[in-house]
Order: sequence, then C-alpha cells, then structure tokens
Amino acid sequence: MASSTLKLSVLIPFFNEAGNIAPLLEEVHQVLDGISFEIICVNDASADSTGIELAEAQLKYPDTVQILTHIKRSGKSAALFTGLKSVTGDWVQLLDGDGQNDPADTRRIWDDIIHPGAPPKLGIIAGRRTSRNDSGFKWLQSRIANGVRRFCLRDDAKDTGCGFKLIRTQAFRDLPYFASMHRFFPALIKRAGWEVREEFVNDRERWHGASKYGFLSRLGAGIVDLLGMIWLVRRGGQGIAAEWNDPRADK
Repeated sequence: MASSTLKLSVLIPFFNEAGNIAPLLEEVHQVLDGISFEIICVNDASADSTGIELAEAQLKYPDTVQILTHIKRSGKSAALFTGLKSVTGDWVQLLDGDGQNDPADTRRIWDDIIHPGAPPKLGIIAGRRTSRNDSGFKWLQSRIANGVRRFCLRDDAKDTGCGFKLIRTQAFRDLPYFASMHRFFPALIKRAGWEVREEFVNDRERWHGASKYGFLSRLGAGIVDLLGMIWLVRRGGQGIAAEWNDPRADK
C-alpha cells in the first residue's frame, strides 16, 4: 500500500571529498524535491576542506542537512553505522561522496517501487551499474571478485562494489557491524531474512579527488573478509518472534 508519510534518509560518507560536497548536496535537493527527506553527512576525519564545505552546506540547508564528524578516521562501514544511529527515515539511501552515484536513480526507484508500496519483505535495492567509468583492469578485477563472492555467498547481487544502495531502515538495523561490512550488504540483508533486489543505475565519473581504494589493499582485505562472511552466513541469522508482526515471518 502506498504511503504519503514515508520519509527518506540519504546517508553519505565523506573522506577527503573537497569540491564534491556542494554540487552533490545541491543535486540531491533538486532531484528529491517533493519527497520528505533528510541528508546525513558523515565526515570520516577528512584532512582537506571537506569539513568546511560541509559546514557551508549545512548553513545553506539547515532543515535537511545534518553533519556527524569522526574524531579519527574509522572507515566507510563505521561512517555508515555512525549515520545509521541518526537516521529517521523509513528507508536509507546510501550514496558515495564522489558524485559517481546518480541521485536521479534514487528518485526513479522511489517513485516506481517504494512510494507505490514496496513488498514488505524487501530489505535492499542494490544498484547494478549499466557501465563503468573505471579502467579495464578495475573492471576485470571487480568482475572476478563479484563472481567469486556470489558463488560463495549466494547473495543475489552481481555488483556489490556499486555504492548505490537503498535499504529499509529496519533491515539496516538488523545487521551486525564489522569493518568493511559495506562490501557485503546484500548477503547480510539476505542472512537477516530480508529479500534482495537489483536495479540498473547510472555510474558517473568522479568529480574531484582520487579513489581511496588500491588494488593490493582491496585484494588482501577482500580475501579475509570473504572468508569471514562465509563463516558468518553459514551460522544463520536471528530469530523472529510471532508477536512482532514481522513481514519476514510470512512464508
């Protein structure tokens, strides 16, 4: 059933994204006009002018923009969970702070799927990029990693490296926290008893700055994290009480 009271929380982690803040937040405001939304910005102890630019954005949009600042760098997953503690929306839209994710996809998916009445068990809509603005080597690396992960975890996702994720807030709060868990959102959501859906989304070029991830760091962390996820998934999720009126209890 459609609801006119649904609220969207846009959660954006930033680390050294000077030059990207103002155009991204302005675009989000323009695209989401007419929707009840908030923007939670988490500054992961940036060393550039990110903090200053976020403060300027909050002055421009005091009713919608909230800023949370880590006292030391903690990583993307930690930034997302810091923001999660403050969101008030029914759904949480994750966007990367570099401008590569297109907020127009958020508006399209919200109007087509969420607002008309999303299936009660739907926990996440994961973006799948229609094209890649990375090098051929990065594309091949991602293709192999996604195939291995999908084979091991059966997570119904073909592009978990895409930062575009629209997550039901209740499902988000069911997840365990650990470093780099953002790489495995579909598998974790599915483990918690929710359903996973993919939607094609646009992938744009980074506006300013450089990527924060290198090949060797991703490879080493990816192998260790995947082994941990295999262990975690095989041990099942949490129980569901009949008294909760939880949609996951429906067969």
